[in-house]
Amino acid sequence: MKQQIHPPHTPIRSFGVQLSPTPRGARLARLLATEQLRSWGLPLDPAAHLVAELASNAVTHGRVPGRDFRLLVYVVGGTLRIEVTDTRGDRRPHAELPPPDAESGRGLLLVEALADRWGVMEGPAPRKTVWAELELPPEPETSRFGATGGLSQETRR
Repeated sequence: MKQQIHPPHTPIRSFGVQLSPTPRGARLARLLATEQLRSWGLPLDPAAHLVAELASNAVTHGRVPGRDFRLLVYVVGGTLRIEVTDTRGDRRPHAELPPPDAESGRGLLLVEALADRWGVMEGPAPRKTVWAELELPPEPETSRFGATGGLSQETRR
């Protein structure tokens, strides 16, 4: 007997785009992801910060001239997953505290602080994907009588 991971009515929403490995491409990743999240009615923070950081890292550390990076954002059940794939599989990212006087190098510490989970997947060569997940707040239950069960919140005497 096969088990279903998600009930049949659970929507799977996804958005993907391939972008140039430039600062402009990283900004565009954040803007496009923000608009997609807004259209899905999902909270923008901290997801927009995670997209910005992962895209910036792909441009800064995963750039190979002439090879784009890919952003994929999707929701399955109550989890939002952000994936950024670049073509520098030989450079595995890791979060570590930089020297106090460093002007950069704190991005993955930010990802670690904001995401519920994050990690790196290898391949296919020469690619790697850095991903982050956020648990979404549960959607409020609504009944056919509305949020108050059909009763007015105002008490009249």
